[in-house]
Amino acid sequence: MTRSGYVALVGRPNAGKSTLMNALVGDKLSIVTPKAQTTWQRVTGILTTDTSQAIFLDTPGLLEVKDLLQRSMLGAALEALAEADVVLVVLDAERGLSDRAKNTVRQALESAPGVPVLAAVNKIDLAPASDTEALERWAREVLDADAYRISALSGEGVATLGQALDDALPEGPFLYPADEIASQPVRFFVAELVRETVFEQFREEIPYSVFVQVEEFREHQDPVYIGATVHVERNSQKRILIGDKGRAVKELGQSARRKIEALLDHPVYLDLWVKHLPNWRRKRTHLKKLGFKVPDDHELVARS
Repeated sequence: MTRSGYVALVGRPNAGKSTLMNALVGDKLSIVTPKAQTTWQRVTGILTTDTSQAIFLDTPGLLEVKDLLQRSMLGAALEALAEADVVLVVLDAERGLSDRAKNTVRQALESAPGVPVLAAVNKIDLAPASDTEALERWAREVLDADAYRISALSGEGVATLGQALDDALPEGPFLYPADEIASQPVRFFVAELVRETVFEQFREEIPYSVFVQVEEFREHQDPVYIGATVHVERNSQKRILIGDKGRAVKELGQSARRKIEALLDHPVYLDLWVKHLPNWRRKRTHLKKLGFKVPDDHELVARS
């Protein structure tokens, strides 16, 4: 008998969910940066063995909503919880959790009633033992979750956690072909790599005001041609991204291209265009155009 199911990774921003999913799957699917709130849309990673298939759902961090983009992000996390066969709560042992944050996590889990819950107490290599123990105790007593100490970055404890997740999956047939490791198209990951590079090369509000769309992807040529639009909220941000005589966008393109070539294992010609899409994070029509699903207020209340 085989096991298969959806495992939703949830937690506060910057808890290490994306790093952990990449470690569990064994490949880089979710972008990772030191900045918080890097994951804006659900990313699916698939790990298939001879007897099991875990479909990991990396979700945006559970946060207090300030704009329509964040409403979409929270909606994506709650939607993943509603679909989950297993929930994996990722806790940051280094930073800990405030009482308000604990309440946010606890309330979110109400979207997955009756589903097995495991807790990954992450960054144990950076946290005092007492803080790690306190989070473990809270996860067991409040979330009724089996807790596992891990470092997603170093890999410590990840194999043991992976086996526990495997054991928690329900019995059933595989839901995806055994050789697939992701459900999103390559275009999605290409756009995410460009956005990751923006997070790495620009500071302050710029990364949080940028979204990338791949407009053209001509794979049957050498090099592969990729045309992508980098959307910004304000003209001042456009000038910063382009830079003096185009130097900034050229550097952005060169760094992103190297990542994309590693993903595709093929030479790439990356053509970036920076466009002003006014206040796109706050306008429903713009968010829908960019591929975000924006739930209504009553939908979020119903899920949470």
